[in-house]
Amino acid sequence: MSDITDLGVASLRDGIRTGKFSAREVADAFIVKVSKGKALNAFIVETPEHALAAAKAADEAIARGEPLKPLSGVPLGMKDLFATKGVQTTAASHILEGFEPVYESTVSQKLWDAGAGMLGKLNMDQFAMGSSNETSYFGNVISPWRRGGGDNAPLAPGGSSGGSSAAIAARLVPGATGTDTGGSIRQPAAFTGISGIKPTYGRCSRYGVVAFASSLDQAGPMARDVRDCAILLENMAGFDPRDSTSLQLPVPKWEEHLSGDLSGKKIGIPAEYLIDGTPTEIAKLWEAGIAWVKDAGAEVVEVSLPHTKYALPAYYIIAPAEASSNLARYDGVRYGLRELAEGQNLQEMYAATRAAGFGDEVKRRILIGTYVLSAGFYDAYYTQAQKVRALIARDFENVFSMCDLLLTPTAPSAAFALGEKSADPIAMYLNDVFTVPSSLAGLPAMSVPGGLDAGGLPLGLQIIGRPLDEQGVLNAGLAIEQRAGFAARPEAWW
Repeated sequence: MSDITDLGVASLRDGIRTGKFSAREVADAFIVKVSKGKALNAFIVETPEHALAAAKAADEAIARGEPLKPLSGVPLGMKDLFATKGVQTTAASHILEGFEPVYESTVSQKLWDAGAGMLGKLNMDQFAMGSSNETSYFGNVISPWRRGGGDNAPLAPGGSSGGSSAAIAARLVPGATGTDTGGSIRQPAAFTGISGIKPTYGRCSRYGVVAFASSLDQAGPMARDVRDCAILLENMAGFDPRDSTSLQLPVPKWEEHLSGDLSGKKIGIPAEYLIDGTPTEIAKLWEAGIAWVKDAGAEVVEVSLPHTKYALPAYYIIAPAEASSNLARYDGVRYGLRELAEGQNLQEMYAATRAAGFGDEVKRRILIGTYVLSAGFYDAYYTQAQKVRALIARDFENVFSMCDLLLTPTAPSAAFALGEKSADPIAMYLNDVFTVPSSLAGLPAMSVPGGLDAGGLPLGLQIIGRPLDEQGVLNAGLAIEQRAGFAARPEAWW
């Protein structure tokens, strides 16, 4: 069936259950699609055998009349930050090239336990450090989208989960995992016209996820629509004793309680998110989003998050500081790359391995992090940034006494061309200006597509919720999705 790959997670799950098609047909269709999408460079490793094994298990269960699992036979993409037992896991870095874990991440194991199969490991920014998927050792991921008017410049799919966003938008996979430290699920979702949610910090286990900034990293799902995100999140979330930051709470039935009715809800519009230089199209989309949530029954109120302007500088102190500590384990001794020349001592081997194994952006952040943690500057930078983080979290607490959710743009622009901002790290970091505040506060936040810019490229709207209110975020996302009627998709050129 040629149209199987046009279906999302819910449709595939339900179609397999009702016998509309077999799980094997689904797996075969997506495996072919992946093989034809190599020009996007979305995959680092392809694992058709994993998807076929899951399909076989689903079809055999049906034949025996056994009940199916929640995701039986649904093939997914796995961001290459998640450890997959016996399958290369690199975090898109040369320093981990060839590393095959002997264990499985909790999130991926939960998905396999739910019956899902893996189509492959998805490309990303190296160690999740980037906003354009240009820092991968395995080459840039290219967005399936093109600007209108015959402009064929290759576009960024967002980052760091750019392989996930490109693969979903191009229909190579129906859904995928992502991770979000400062916006790495939401910004690529906005750039490629898909949905993605970063749950409350601690909802999804970080066990087996290659660490970037441990107090910020959070796994979440990316898919074509809100319902698919709810389904995947239900099967990814849950308490894990192997992660000390994991929340010991039951997993809600997010899909079952989805509703686009926002009656009785108050949605805040933070004044500080209307920053200088915001394109008119972003402001117009925001206004449209306000009209959509009003139409869904919500009351809209203006709110203030006064410390928002300090979020980005605070983030780019805290995240690199934690990265400099986390990445110290890559020394060429126990696993991964080892650069060892005759006559080198241990320190020289460390230096040579890291010089060859880490990319420029990773080195930049390690240097920043080491600097802000150094004896003379710890109080001036790191301590101050943590104080700012506390103030930002307090801002959110204050506004959530006045409203239930917040509505903002997801990113300050549509997708840009590859190479357009890579020479200017500050310009690249500004991509996270709308997503970083909620990350610092550990709040659930989601991006849903709202429309297209003048060049025909997707633009996203972001919903931010109270801690643990993924349901409210998903419901508001559904309300916007229903009213935006976003059905655009990239024309295949790959």
